[in-house]
Amino acid sequence: MGFFANLKAKRKFKSDQKAYAIAHADWQTDIEIFKKIKEVFLLAAKGEDAETNQTIQKAGEIVLWRAQGQFHEAGRGAGSFQGSSQGLSIPVVAGIRYRVGATRGTYVSGDPIQKYGEVGDVILTTDRVLFNGMFNTKEWAFAKWNGAAASTDETDYIFNVSNRQKTSGVLFSPRDGREFNRFLSCALIAAEYGIDRVITEVDKNMKELEEDKPMPPVLQMQAPKELE
Repeated sequence: MGFFANLKAKRKFKSDQKAYAIAHADWQTDIEIFKKIKEVFLLAAKGEDAETNQTIQKAGEIVLWRAQGQFHEAGRGAGSFQGSSQGLSIPVVAGIRYRVGATRGTYVSGDPIQKYGEVGDVILTTDRVLFNGMFNTKEWAFAKWNGAAASTDETDYIFNVSNRQKTSGVLFSPRDGREFNRFLSCALIAAEYGIDRVITEVDKNMKELEEDKPMPPVLQMQAPKELE
């Protein structure tokens, strides 16, 4: 009985090790991100930008974060005619015919989708999120913010602002997306309550992270039974 129980325990231990490695990596990443956030907002409290950039900033606006991202905007997929067609088939050359005529039916527009475009600079400030590309420049001002949504892996974001009917957003790499998520939440707190509140919240989060540090799994084996 002890042999099979130990075999099962070893398998569980290997599975627990993999889960621990993932959890610890995420924990370590969050520790590094919140340390960076605190440094950035301490600079912001002095009125200093954390990133160099070519953005024309508004009075009192401070740049907090910058990375590469892919812009996307609401649109529709390819449409199609649903119905039947009629007309004539005319021979052009040997084995090839060309059909002329009309299509009868209804044109159905494509499904609503987010259309992904160019990659450019994404800049987060104390007032807004900006995208600067070769062909597209967009801003999502916190003052006109209606909400936002993020994918479960924290890489893709959609923003809703009151001055535009179409939703739009940015796609990031996994590391940048996770960092953006936390920086964005702090930027929104700063816009609502001030920079000092952010530093207080970051210290609180850091303390909670230390308390919730993932612990490595322990292999629990049963001692072999003595033969009588």
